[in-house]
Amino acid sequence: MNKITVTANKKASMDDFYGIFFEDINHAADGGLYGEMIRNRAFEFSPIDNPSYQALTAWKKIEQGGASVSASVSNKNPFSLKNPNYLVLEITNTGERAGIKNLGYSGGIAVSEGKDYNFSCYAKSEKPCSVIISIDDAYGRPIVSEEMNITSAEWTRYSLTLTPPVTDSSAVLAITARESCKFCIDFVSLFPADTYKSRKNGMRADIAQMLADLTPKFMRFPGGCLIHDGTLNADDRNSMYRWKNTIGDITERPSRRNNWRYNQSLGLGYYEYFLFCEDIGAKPLPVLPAGYNPHMEQAAPLDELREWIDDALDLIEFANGSADTKWGKIRADLGHSEPFNLEYLAIGNEEVGQGFWDRYDLFHKEIKEKYPEIKIINSAGPFPAGGEFERGWSNARKNGSDIVDEHYYTSPEWLLANHHRYDNYPSDGPKVFLGEYASWGNTYYNALIEAAYMTSLENNAQRVALACYAPLLANVDYVDWQPDMIWFDNHRVYGSANYYVQKMFMNNTGNLLLEATHTGLEDSATLGSPIISGGVEIAADLCCADFYDISITDIANGTVKAFDAFSLSAEESKSLCAIASKHYKIEFTARRRSGDKCFRLLFGKSDEQNFIQWFIGGWQNQDTEINAQVNGRGSCLSHNIFSIMTGREYRLCLEVNGREITAYINGETANTAVDKQPVTEELYYTASRDESNIYIKAVNVRDAEVSSQICVEDVKEINAEIIELSGNGLDDMNDFDNPTRVAPKTKAFNCGENTFEYTFPPQSVTVFVIKNNK
Repeated sequence: MNKITVTANKKASMDDFYGIFFEDINHAADGGLYGEMIRNRAFEFSPIDNPSYQALTAWKKIEQGGASVSASVSNKNPFSLKNPNYLVLEITNTGERAGIKNLGYSGGIAVSEGKDYNFSCYAKSEKPCSVIISIDDAYGRPIVSEEMNITSAEWTRYSLTLTPPVTDSSAVLAITARESCKFCIDFVSLFPADTYKSRKNGMRADIAQMLADLTPKFMRFPGGCLIHDGTLNADDRNSMYRWKNTIGDITERPSRRNNWRYNQSLGLGYYEYFLFCEDIGAKPLPVLPAGYNPHMEQAAPLDELREWIDDALDLIEFANGSADTKWGKIRADLGHSEPFNLEYLAIGNEEVGQGFWDRYDLFHKEIKEKYPEIKIINSAGPFPAGGEFERGWSNARKNGSDIVDEHYYTSPEWLLANHHRYDNYPSDGPKVFLGEYASWGNTYYNALIEAAYMTSLENNAQRVALACYAPLLANVDYVDWQPDMIWFDNHRVYGSANYYVQKMFMNNTGNLLLEATHTGLEDSATLGSPIISGGVEIAADLCCADFYDISITDIANGTVKAFDAFSLSAEESKSLCAIASKHYKIEFTARRRSGDKCFRLLFGKSDEQNFIQWFIGGWQNQDTEINAQVNGRGSCLSHNIFSIMTGREYRLCLEVNGREITAYINGETANTAVDKQPVTEELYYTASRDESNIYIKAVNVRDAEVSSQICVEDVKEINAEIIELSGNGLDDMNDFDNPTRVAPKTKAFNCGENTFEYTFPPQSVTVFVIKNNK
């Protein structure tokens, strides 16, 4: 029988190891974690946010029984100059019922019986008028209503509380009048009274509780590509995310385009992020732009970076400064006299291009000079390998960055193949922050393989400082990206299988990594073929192109096969042949005649879900990338910057030797990669401790049980709790109807000595929480 021995030897600190990453994607903020229930509360939606938007998006007139209503948006003499739009509502004939309603998010406004909902707005009217504020059901019948008298011709804040006697998940908020009248209204708001921790302008309690239950050590916010995908001018509607726009009264926070093609009210801003971190016991980890946008290829000149660097320095003062500093006083005036104790600050997100690192140098220098205690996080780009990845790490070493942010979204097979990725990273110098990662999917299989990979992250705590899964939240009615850890609609929320794995690990990790050794485990099993064989295909993406001088050379036996020239239009492809050699090369010349994107070379193709592809001019015509598709799930193997020019010839060559891949453009090396084969080990395991407990995690990814002897040297006997995830099909997923189909079970376990035997179920994740009892 194999044996795992957990010693008392402490290998590394794990103080802040696991956290969460909040980005406003999938309507994670407005219509999600942020408690506001009114969509487009300030009438500021714009086609800049989304071509389908206009100022009355989510608002609809009520004209029943002959009623006549005029609803228009004006910006003359507004309440807020930063959000100048407001609604002018004129009721000329009341009929049976006249007014306007807000449809909310996700098919309606969800209210619960007996719960209080706080309504507020700003309004004015030349003549006093009485309006009815009500919550209606989907058929237009009021559930609960209160009268509101508009008494002033000047902008005035009005508020009231609505307490519905029934539960309804498809309600609307209605504003009606029984008499003809005309009034102006703005910042129409409806908040549940029971926000998380009862915070004013706070968070939706059920979603917030799901996050708190993870017990994260830190929270990275607010993005993501969100932070830098915008213009350089902070006053632009589509500007980069500028934190100073997000604090203060919500009426003075300018409405902004979200780069995921919707509106962000900024009601959930930096002050609320800091408060929420405090409420859930997580350290804040904000991410700031560096005046550089790789999406739009815009950059603030180096001699104009002062305002951007000041934003970083001022944020640290806002978070940590005393109340007698400028920004510390602003924080105190907002209601938080004590500092937020900021320790981490990230500059940039998934950056590519030397322009970013030229700017990062200046940020790093000034932040360290003024605040040497702040841990600064650099960027290694959006992919796990390639030129920009190496450039990011080189820059981090040059500057002495504390941490480097790596990101990758991959197939589960990539995680198995790269389980030991961090074993050979240096243990001195900058540490790794795995700031965004996931395998493509929310199945039990995805969660299981992620759990195995996480044991490697923990075992490399000397090199890996922080890790967080991404994305965190998704509104099922506004999906921009998947997979996601937590799914919700307007009244329900559930955790994915991935959520429960994250929760098992995050709830049960000590602050010190322990040495764990094994004897008797079976050798690892390598899956798949040692060579890349299969079909070869050329494709055109969003372009029309000519391809000629095409050949495939089997270097192993010296044979050459030539192919006739051909042309492709956008989204067309042409199959060449199949090759099963260990060592071969594919060569051709390509010229784009029109369009704005790329060529693709597919090779090793077994079917439409399994192949490797070389993008030449991929992603906005900025990349050359080698990407492996396994069961329809892609993993980047190598990435570099490259753009195609229309009318220019490109001589392209791809060489495959075993599973090593080298791509050349015009004779120059463009990409080098190794498509590693997945490997399964008999058991993946790790151990850590804190003052109270020793934590042992073990993952069995195979389809057979594994019996093992476990020795915990630093205790006299075993008094433990076992938390185990097992018994699910690999394709099982959670959903609203079955929110815990994939969820762990807990049992007690005791043994009178420090060594015991345990049988790990097939395809299982097991955590032992053992009491310290020396």
